[in-house]
Amino acid sequence: MTGFARVEGALAGDSWCWELKSVNGRGLEVRMRLPSGFERLERDIRASASGRFARGSINIQLQYQPAATETGYRINRALLQTLLDLVAEHESAPNLAPARLDGLLAVRGVVEAAENDAGDSDAGVEAGEARLAAMLADFNVALDRLAEARREEGARLAEALGQHVDEIALLVAQVRNHASRTPEALRQRLRDQIAALLDANAALPEERLAQELAMLATKADIAEELDRLDTHIAAARDLLGKDGPNGRRLDFLCQEFNREANTVCSKAFDGEVTRIGLELKVTIDRFREQIQNIE
Repeated sequence: MTGFARVEGALAGDSWCWELKSVNGRGLEVRMRLPSGFERLERDIRASASGRFARGSINIQLQYQPAATETGYRINRALLQTLLDLVAEHESAPNLAPARLDGLLAVRGVVEAAENDAGDSDAGVEAGEARLAAMLADFNVALDRLAEARREEGARLAEALGQHVDEIALLVAQVRNHASRTPEALRQRLRDQIAALLDANAALPEERLAQELAMLATKADIAEELDRLDTHIAAARDLLGKDGPNGRRLDFLCQEFNREANTVCSKAFDGEVTRIGLELKVTIDRFREQIQNIE
C-alpha cells in the first residue's frame, strides 16, 4: 500500500516535522531516519507502526530544529578520555600516524549538540520528556494520516479487484455453459475416441475398453474444477467486503484460482474452451498483481 503523511509540531521554541512514506511490500518493513540524540524514540516508533500496519515498506523521517537560543555544543569528556587512553596504548604501533585532536573531535558522540540534551536539572529533564511526548503524539497523528491515505487507495483497489473477480466469474460461466460440455457433445467426443481406439486395435478386450472409457470420461469432466472456482469467487468477494488486512488471504486464494484454471486448460478438448481458459489465467494473474498492493 502506498501513502504519504506529513505532520509538523512545536513546543517551547523547538520545532519538528514527521514525514512518513509507504510503498508496497510483501511483509512489514519499517525504516527510520532520526536526528542524533533521538534514538530513544526508535522503540516506540517501531511498536506503533507495527501495531498499525501488517504489510508495506514504511520510511519514517524526523526533522528537528531547536529553539534559536539553544545553539551551543558540549564535549563528551568521558568519551574523549577513552579515545585518548586508546591512543596512548597504541602510540608505539608501527605504521600508525599520531592521533590529532581534530580527528578525535570528529568521532561521533564526542561533540554533542546542547539542544539534544535535556539537562541534568529536574526542570531540564521534565522539559525534555515533555518534548519527546509531544513528538510521539505528532508521530501518531502522522500514522493516522498515513493509514487514511492507505485506506483511500485500498478503496480504489477494492473496486478494481472486484471488477477482476467479476471477469473471472464471467469466464467460468462461459466455460460451464459452453456447447462442448453438453451431454450430447461429451457422448459424441467419447464415441469418436472409442472409434479411434477400435480402429487402432480391433481386438481390444472389453475390460480394457471399459478402462479407456472411464479415463476419457474423467479427463473430459471439469465440473469439480468449475465448482471450486465458483467457491473461490465467493470467497474473494467476501474478503474484499471485509475490513482488516486480507492481502495474504487473497494472495493464497490466487494460488487456488490458478490451480483450477490450469486443470481446466489441461482437460479442455475444445479449442474455444482452451481459449477461454487461457483468458481466465490472464485475468487471474492481473488479479494477483493487484493483490500485492494491498494489506
